[in-house]
Amino acid sequence: MPRIARVKMHGAIYHIMARSISEVDLFKTDEDRKKYMFLIKEYQEVYNFKVYAYCLMKNHVHLIIDSNGADISKIMHCINFKYARYFNTRHKRHGHLFQDRFKSKIVEDDRYLIALSAYIHNNPLDIRGYEDCPEKYYYSSLAVYLGLRNDKFDILDKEFILSLFGESKDKSRKTYMSLVLRTRTIPICEIIKEEIEFKEEKTEYRSERKILVRNFSVDKVIEYVVDKFKIDKTLLYLKHQKEIVPARGILVLILRNLCNASCKDICGILGNITSSRVSKLSSIGVKLISDDERYSEIINEFIACYC
Repeated sequence: MPRIARVKMHGAIYHIMARSISEVDLFKTDEDRKKYMFLIKEYQEVYNFKVYAYCLMKNHVHLIIDSNGADISKIMHCINFKYARYFNTRHKRHGHLFQDRFKSKIVEDDRYLIALSAYIHNNPLDIRGYEDCPEKYYYSSLAVYLGLRNDKFDILDKEFILSLFGESKDKSRKTYMSLVLRTRTIPICEIIKEEIEFKEEKTEYRSERKILVRNFSVDKVIEYVVDKFKIDKTLLYLKHQKEIVPARGILVLILRNLCNASCKDICGILGNITSSRVSKLSSIGVKLISDDERYSEIINEFIACYC
């Protein structure tokens, strides 16, 4: 039977759930959990999406992702594929790790978004030692929402959900915590039916979010990179030119980020290059914007130039 096409929407917010196959835990060690979080961060740099909540459990993961104009399938395929490869290598195993495709549901309104975040943040109640204190679980974003610790993985945008409870941070946190406490034993479908108090409920909030448009032309990206690195355009298409690797890395990163180009697409653009090399160049681009202040704002600079 053919798979049912995944429901996707430009600029949508998604509830993502990925689960391991029944006989294997998705995370065996804290190192595994940290690796998964670092991969979210890596591909956040590539695709410029937002994370509103997360919780890593023993055999599954919950995420609320604002795709910000990117393709959610590309985002999750990259994260899960790279994690599965890491996991199989580290734990000396072969075969599938994830149970079929990841599941995704579009978040339609504020009420569902808030209820969903409360549900996700209550997941650690099922973990021994956290039955009465889910906020202490390190691999959940609840403690960050409550101001108990910083976002150590630097992936979370908590302000959007908290802003729905009012402008005061302290009051918003207290209201949010009371919601999480109040909904610990209630199924998510019942949470949505409850009267949840927050600032000016709306049935549609996308107009208040700025969605990143991903329709920049390939020629503009190439033109920008050539000018930024002061190189001859033809060099971008040559292999084994070490001095051009940073420029190619940034080029690939921008193509994936702002043109929604796949590895296959980029192979066609650059020519005579494999998908694995495109992936490697993308990682080089991510490292450059993360570690080198000369390139830290390069994507925003490109947007400013051509918007």
